[in-house]
Amino acid sequence: MIRKQRKIRKLRGSRSVGGGCTKKRRGAGHKGGRGQAGGNKHHWTWMVINDPKHFGKYGFKRPSKTIQEFKSINLDYIDNELNKLLNNNIATKENDEIIIDVTKMGYNKVLGSGNLTNAMTIKSPKFSKKAVEKIEAIGGIAEIIE
Repeated sequence: MIRKQRKIRKLRGSRSVGGGCTKKRRGAGHKGGRGQAGGNKHHWTWMVINDPKHFGKYGFKRPSKTIQEFKSINLDYIDNELNKLLNNNIATKENDEIIIDVTKMGYNKVLGSGNLTNAMTIKSPKFSKKAVEKIEAIGGIAEIIE
């Protein structure tokens, strides 16, 4: 059967309004407090079971000055997009030598995934060991800039 009126309308006349003993509905005393109240006292067992790492400090936070974030680019991307880089003046060609400054693209580290087909000079603040090996193996130069 569908209820036509809300149940609360029916319960308004009663003393406890469907809440059992009237003492139970006063404030949050019956619950032992609101929110995290008593977590270190009378709700200790609940804390130990359900949220054991609630109290205390864990680990450490590095100072933001010491954190270095690297935005990296792979050699295969440079090799595949070489024509676009030359057209957009990110890479330059001087005396049949290709020079690419990775910082112009918004990157600050070169990784060694993939292979190069052309010898070129790549300028970047950081290089991985593999990237330097592959660049120098084909006859290019890995130039570190500040």
